[in-house]
Amino acid sequence: MHWINWVIVAVYLAVVVLDGLRRTRGSKNIEGYFLAGRSLPWWAVGLSVMATQLSAITLIGTTGQGATDGMRFIQFYFGLPIAMVILGVTLVPFLHGAKVYTAYEYLERRFDAKTRSLTSLLFLLSRGMSAGTIIAAPSVVLSAIFGWDLTWCVILMGVPTILYTVLGGVEAVAWADVKQMVIIVFALFAIVVVLVMRLPVPLDDALRVAGSTGRLRVFDFSFSLTETYTFWSGILGGTFLMLSYFGTDQSQVQRYLAARSVNEARESLLMSAYWKIPLQALILLIGVLVFLFYTFAPAPMLYNPRHDEALRTREPAAYAALESRYAAALAGRQQAARDASTVEGSAPLAAFNEFDGQVNAVRKDALAAAAAATGENSRDVNYIIPRLVLDHLPLGFAGVFLAAVLAAAMSSIAAELNSLATASVVDFYQRWYKPNADDAHLLTAGKLATALWGVFAMVVATYAATLGSLIEVVNRFGSFFYGSILGVFLLAMVKRARALGAFVGMLAGMGAVAAVSFGAPEVSFLWHNVIGAVVVFVVGLVLSEGEGREVAETRAS
Repeated sequence: MHWINWVIVAVYLAVVVLDGLRRTRGSKNIEGYFLAGRSLPWWAVGLSVMATQLSAITLIGTTGQGATDGMRFIQFYFGLPIAMVILGVTLVPFLHGAKVYTAYEYLERRFDAKTRSLTSLLFLLSRGMSAGTIIAAPSVVLSAIFGWDLTWCVILMGVPTILYTVLGGVEAVAWADVKQMVIIVFALFAIVVVLVMRLPVPLDDALRVAGSTGRLRVFDFSFSLTETYTFWSGILGGTFLMLSYFGTDQSQVQRYLAARSVNEARESLLMSAYWKIPLQALILLIGVLVFLFYTFAPAPMLYNPRHDEALRTREPAAYAALESRYAAALAGRQQAARDASTVEGSAPLAAFNEFDGQVNAVRKDALAAAAAATGENSRDVNYIIPRLVLDHLPLGFAGVFLAAVLAAAMSSIAAELNSLATASVVDFYQRWYKPNADDAHLLTAGKLATALWGVFAMVVATYAATLGSLIEVVNRFGSFFYGSILGVFLLAMVKRARALGAFVGMLAGMGAVAAVSFGAPEVSFLWHNVIGAVVVFVVGLVLSEGEGREVAETRAS
C-alpha cells in the first residue's frame, strides 16, 4: 500500500487516540469512567449509538452481503423504528430515572439478585462473543492487505485497542464515535462516486442488469420461519431483536444512561430510527455496485488472497483448470452484461444470468477446493470490499477506507469492552465480592476487567472470521440470548410478575431457544428473539400467577 495511504491512517488514528486520552484525564470515579458523569448531549449519544452499529463489521460484512445477496438484507432493520418508539416510552424512562449503572441493576430492585446476575451473565456471554466478531472484521482487512496470518492480525488489532480502552472511559468512546461517523460517511460516499464513475455503461442500465439477478429486490412478503430476510421476519423478529439490543444490551443502554436527561436519551434513540435504514441501504447499494464493477472488470476467482495462493501452490493442476473455466465464464458474463445494458428485452438479461450462474458455479468449486487445500472455511464474502479498495481505488482512497475500518473497529471494540467491564464490576464484583469498595478500587477492577474481556474477544475473533458473513455472525450470537433477556425486562413492567417467575421463565426461554437452535437449525435466527421473549414472558406470568395465589391463600388461612 502506498505511503500516502499509511499517512492518512496514522494521522486519523493519532487524532482519535490523543483526543480520547485528553477527554479521560478527569475520569477519577466510576460514574465518570462508565457513564461520563451523565453529561453527554443527545446528538453525541445518538451518533455514538449509530457509530457502534456502523462498525468495521458493517463496512466489510454488509458490503460483501450486498455484493453476493443484494438489497434484501435491509428488511432485517424494518423493526428498528418501531423498537425505538416503544423503548422511548417504556424502558428508557425506567432505566434512566432509576439512576443505575447497568440495566441489570434495575432487575434486582424489581425482582431479586439472582435474576439480575443471570441476566447480566447472559449479556456478558453474548456481548463477549460479539466483541470478538468486531475484532475479526479489521483483522480480515489486514490479512487481505498484507497476507499475514489471521491470528497475528487479531493480536495487532486487539492489543492496542485494549490498551486504549483501559485508559479511556465512555466519554472518550462517545466522542471518538462522533469522529468515526464523519469519516465513515465520507468514505461511503467516496466509494459510491468512484464506483459509479468506473462503470463503463450508464448507471440506470447497469442497475437493470443487477436487477435481473434479484440483487435490487428489497421486499419479500413470503412468511417463512426458515428464510432469514423477509418483510415479516424483519418486522416481527427484527423488532424483538432491536428491542433487546437497544433496550437491554448494556453496550447500548450505557450510552443513553450517560445522557443528560430522559428526553435527551429518547432523542438519541430516535436519531437511529430516522437514519439507520437509509445508511444501511447505502452500504448495501455499495455492495451491489461492487458486483456491477466486477461484472464489467475482471473479478478474482478467490477474493481471499491467502487461500488463492494456497490453492495455486498446493494444487496447481486443479487451480489451472478452475482458472481456465473461470476466465471463459467471466468473458461470457462481461459480454452478456454489455449486451444487456444496451439492448432492450429479456433475452440479453437471460443470457447474462446464465453466464452469471456459470461464474458462481466455478467460484463454488474453487471455494471448496481452497477449503480442502487449507483445511479452513473458505467463504470469502468478507474479503470482497477489501480487495476492491486495495486493487482499484485511486491513491488516498484506500487510506481513507482503511482509516474508517480501523477507527470504526477501535471505537466499537472500546464501547463493547467498556460495557463488559461495567457489568462485570457493578453486577458481580461489587455486588457479590466487594460491596463496600471505594471508587479507586472499583476503577482499578474495571480496567482489569476490560483487559481480561479483551483477551477473551481476541480468542473468539480467530474463530469468528471463518464463519462467513460477519454481519450475520454477530447477529446470530446476539439472537441466541437477546430474546430471553428482553422477556425478563417485559415481565419487569408487569406489576403482578414475581421474582421466581422471572428467573424460571428466563431459564425456560434460554432452553427453548437452545432447543430450536440445535434441534431445528433450519429456523432463521431472527425468530430466536421472538421465541425467547415469548417463552420467558408466558412462563414467568404463569408462575407468578401461581405464586400469587399461594401467597393469597396463605394469608387467608
